[in-house]
Amino acid sequence: MVNSPPLAQLPFELPPFESIRPEHAEGAIDAVLTTNRRALETLRCALNDPAQVITWDTLVAPLDEMGERLRRVWGPISHLFSVTNTVEWRQAHNACLPKITSFNLEISQDYTLYKAYQALASGSHFPKLSAARQKVIRDALRDFRLAGISLPEGEKKKYRAGALRLAAAQTKFEENVIDAVQAWEKYVPEESSLTGMKSAGKERARQKAADKGRDGYLLTLDFPSYDAVIRYADDRALRREIFEAYATRASDQGPLAGRFDNTPLIEEILGLRHEQATLLGFANYAELSLASKMAPSVVAVESFLLDMNVRVRSKAFAELDRIKTLAALDGIADFESWDLPYYSERLRTERLGFSEDQLRPYFSAPRVLRGLFELVERQFGVRVEAIDGVTTWHRDVRTFGLRDADNRWIGFFYLDPYSRQDKRGGAWMDECVGRHRDADGVHLPSAYLTCNFGRAAEGSPPLWTHTEVVTLFHEFGHGLQHMLTNVDEAAVSGIRGVAWDAVELPSQFMENWCFDGECLRSFARHWQTDEPLPDALLLKLTASRSFLTGLSTARQLELALFDLRVHRDYDPGAGARIGLTLDAVRREVSVMPPPPFSRMPQSFGHVFAGGYAAGYYSYKWAEVLASDAFSAFEEAGFAPDTGRSFRDTILALGGSEEAMDVFVRFRGRPPTIDALLRQIGLELGIKA
Repeated sequence: MVNSPPLAQLPFELPPFESIRPEHAEGAIDAVLTTNRRALETLRCALNDPAQVITWDTLVAPLDEMGERLRRVWGPISHLFSVTNTVEWRQAHNACLPKITSFNLEISQDYTLYKAYQALASGSHFPKLSAARQKVIRDALRDFRLAGISLPEGEKKKYRAGALRLAAAQTKFEENVIDAVQAWEKYVPEESSLTGMKSAGKERARQKAADKGRDGYLLTLDFPSYDAVIRYADDRALRREIFEAYATRASDQGPLAGRFDNTPLIEEILGLRHEQATLLGFANYAELSLASKMAPSVVAVESFLLDMNVRVRSKAFAELDRIKTLAALDGIADFESWDLPYYSERLRTERLGFSEDQLRPYFSAPRVLRGLFELVERQFGVRVEAIDGVTTWHRDVRTFGLRDADNRWIGFFYLDPYSRQDKRGGAWMDECVGRHRDADGVHLPSAYLTCNFGRAAEGSPPLWTHTEVVTLFHEFGHGLQHMLTNVDEAAVSGIRGVAWDAVELPSQFMENWCFDGECLRSFARHWQTDEPLPDALLLKLTASRSFLTGLSTARQLELALFDLRVHRDYDPGAGARIGLTLDAVRREVSVMPPPPFSRMPQSFGHVFAGGYAAGYYSYKWAEVLASDAFSAFEEAGFAPDTGRSFRDTILALGGSEEAMDVFVRFRGRPPTIDALLRQIGLELGIKA
């Protein structure tokens, strides 16, 4: 492999994307791992010297340096694998992944390092350390234990082998979903077949066909294309066709049955996770997952989810009845899953007096971004500026920086908003560089903010749906926690070290502004006339916060309970039993189970390819935290002091303190569910 000058020459603050190629990756990883292993051996020798005094500077600082050196090289490779998922980048990523995994396991199962951390935690030096550094050490000791540091050597070897295979299986799961999305398309020659679809959706389909040298329209399974059909197309048969293709991605069912089937991988992933858990002394993987989260137990998580189910169930059924009644007026007696988004949108239009498409002209991308940035300036005292001349991986990508009140740079981010071929679906924030201090001073944080919005129609700027605006604000919330940290310790700055079931707090919090009248007035203006969003429409939009929230909450509970139970109840003798588990969950919480051919788990990347395994409940729990936090702003009349307090606690402290302690420091008390219940339109205290 070619050793990459752009990846091998460190340090750099932002990756030189113009120079990074797939063929550079493996050589660069080999080089940095060689450097790190030499440094690790030097550190081991020093720690084994009885005369060596173990301090932060002699133990943690050298390990932090190794970690940052590796992240600077692996980070761009991992990111490009997600946003430029070509055959070449897959090969490069998959060649490097086992090497990275092996090195991380080597560190996490190093008994010399573990004993040194124990000595540091119990020594006279420990109480003199800052609270952040003490937490770094406590977290490290926990992570050593959760990586099997105390296992006999044979079981350690088994754990390592399982971890390597698990990393590869999770990556393959994600690849199969991407391949399944890219493999399906439907050519529609006549516009008349797309009656009901909005102009933006039809224009995107027309452009996709044109890109392949064809007249007519091309429908695909990237979410903007799918949503344009399933929500608006009048042709019920077309909606069913695209629903089936979408609901059976990467499975044994549907039009691509068996081609990219993730079912065997799910079986393997669940088995490997269960093996990890039992090796470490846990009854199941759900218990292992919760060992580093806020929630006290699996029982507590399940009780929380089931309590929410009791509270929301009657609302969800009432909402479904209203939708079915509307469909019945069109003669739909056999109401199906491919009818639900279509008639939900019809009901929105009839009951609320507006549709998503009516809002789109008021949410041009430039104005939305300006409104978001002005909000951040008002609430948190930072200014966002576009930065020109920074090289990126695609022409769609823009780069921005954040300045504080003294005009100093404090962070940077890349915004990659639009869907395209070879790009992973969904939306996410990931770190490019984490804030940390070393011998060269403080290194500022930078982030990747990635979405998959629909592209602009010809003759207009990008016009986003309100749902896409909410998604942008959500991901920017993650970015704020990463970029506004004031913690210098690498392991707990920004989003690092934050309990996973609290990491969605800032993102869910930011969503609230998308339903706040004053915030919307600041940027929702018609892209052609510059007229503000009419007051009547604005009031309807803000009131829509609780529209169909019973159904959406029931869906979240279904996903969270399935995730929790499929990990809790895994039986090596019986296998994964994903179908049986999902059916049982749906009987308990679903108000409209999908058709038998549906295969949700096979594309459930958050759980089977991402970091939410036995932790998907985090979205709903973080919603409790976020709604309660936003209610503090409402109670204070949105006084500036509240924004500064939120910044100085939730956003600034990152993982340097326990998540509950940080929340209490901001709110003055533990969280309550009251604000969330108000948001979703439920009376407080009523469980029916």
